[in-house]
Amino acid sequence: MKKYTRQRIILDLIENIEIETQEELGEHLLKRGIEITQATISRDIKELRLVKVLTPEGKYKYATMDSQHEGINERLINIFRSSVLNVNKAEGIIVIKTLPGAAQVCASALDNFKMEGIAGTIAGDDTIFIAISHRDMVDKTFKTIQGLLK
Repeated sequence: MKKYTRQRIILDLIENIEIETQEELGEHLLKRGIEITQATISRDIKELRLVKVLTPEGKYKYATMDSQHEGINERLINIFRSSVLNVNKAEGIIVIKTLPGAAQVCASALDNFKMEGIAGTIAGDDTIFIAISHRDMVDKTFKTIQGLLK
């Protein structure tokens, strides 16, 4: 089995089942016919950037970094608001100017928000270029980003 197929299955498992340990993950993979070593599971967890988060029941489970805390989006919005200096449109892209050194964290926040219309972001030190998936989405995405700043 290819690594990416196995990792996709791991992501599906942690989305649908509360998995607390690497051993438990290995057991679920084995039930799906995937024999895997603990070292490979550990590497997959690292590559997928999985983290352990506290559940409402007080247990820990594996989760993707973007779903680790319900409050993370609010913190990212606060960082975004306090770091962005201006937002402009330029044909099929949106350009955001930030405080020096803040562009990468702001671009990461935008990526985490999974906004409709954003194909991808590129961040330098104080500038973010946002590629828009369709030209007709530029204005809507621009307004959504401006809404985050209010």
